[in-house]
Amino acid sequence: MSVVISGGGPAGMMLGLLLARGGIEVTVLEKHGDFLRDFRGDTVHASTVRLMDELGLGREFASLPQSKLSNMVVPTSDGGRMRLTAFEALPAPYNYIAMVPQWDLLDLLAQEARREPSFTLRMNTVATGLIREGGKVVGVRYRTQGGEEGEIRAALTVAADGRHSALRQDAGLVPQEFPVPFDTWWFRLPRHAAEQAQEPRQVAAFRAGEFALSLTRNDYFQIAYFTTKGSDARLRTEGAERFRARIADLMPQYADRVDQLPGMDDVHLLDVRLNRLPRWYADGLLLIGDAAHAMSPAGGMGINLAIQDAVAAATLLAEPLRRNRLTTADLAKVQRRRWRPTVIMQRVQLMLHDGFFAPVLTGRRVGPPTSIVLATRYLPGFRQFPTRLVAFGPRPEHAPAFARRPVAEPAG
Repeated sequence: MSVVISGGGPAGMMLGLLLARGGIEVTVLEKHGDFLRDFRGDTVHASTVRLMDELGLGREFASLPQSKLSNMVVPTSDGGRMRLTAFEALPAPYNYIAMVPQWDLLDLLAQEARREPSFTLRMNTVATGLIREGGKVVGVRYRTQGGEEGEIRAALTVAADGRHSALRQDAGLVPQEFPVPFDTWWFRLPRHAAEQAQEPRQVAAFRAGEFALSLTRNDYFQIAYFTTKGSDARLRTEGAERFRARIADLMPQYADRVDQLPGMDDVHLLDVRLNRLPRWYADGLLLIGDAAHAMSPAGGMGINLAIQDAVAAATLLAEPLRRNRLTTADLAKVQRRRWRPTVIMQRVQLMLHDGFFAPVLTGRRVGPPTSIVLATRYLPGFRQFPTRLVAFGPRPEHAPAFARRPVAEPAG
């Protein structure tokens, strides 16, 4: 039985690789000609790093350009600083978050998947709609960048085409939306050579009505600026000079380099959504990743949950596909396995929105809640909970046996 996957992001590429290693004929459709998009889920958590080892790709993954974040530091209202997480305390080697350009990760997955004879990746090809016969989804219609249109029929169609999924819309599936009080603007600032010896970390800065998060990358700082939802037009009208001054005031350690932010075209808006489908499947159709549950950037968990969905789907569906016995009940098993981890992580994000983000954005408080500050300072082991939750999630998946490969020995 064959599978067609719409979307060559982390969920789609991982599922394509795993199914191909299981001998399933799989085609992945990616609408772009390459994977080069900035600020697309670059945080690779410990669960995914471990998965790459299980797939025999640990050495290749480690060779990708990356920085390793070991903790998150936030300022407190008394002028001090507090570590919210302690990734370095986790058992090695899975004791960090890897900041890896997503295009490099996707190129690696595509390279490995192409080694499998049953795998096909079609770039510059977008799935435009579903093909149905007798109420069952039996494939997709597609259009290439050159305007060619066609159809691909398959026993299973997987929508991994993101939070604005065209296939989800065609299927008439509507996610439940949860309130989000903020949007996020991403940009980069240079990292000076003298700063290379500093420990890579996540550093937050707060002020009434806004805050920012700095992530250490190899040769630059990746900055996320947060303020109230719907502020994009106002920020762009104010212009780049005002935005640079805003960042310099909020994060004075970068005041010496904000002038190297060329303009507002280099500040990228993320319209933050938090939602999930009540049902992730129909006859012949499965939705995973952001198409099934869009995540907030709080905690950087979206890419990792999407990859976990892909691993669960491959583990549960490979055998029914091989036997030509795939049923809707098999698709329901994927949702059942991934439902609780998704709900838990989204509830954590909603708690962060209500207890952490909203009070700052409305000016009711600057910095983390007092209860969190006290617990972190005086309760031994308190940091272990958020650390493990972010690093591995509530139900980390392992590579299925059929997809595992030994680590290759170095040549010579």
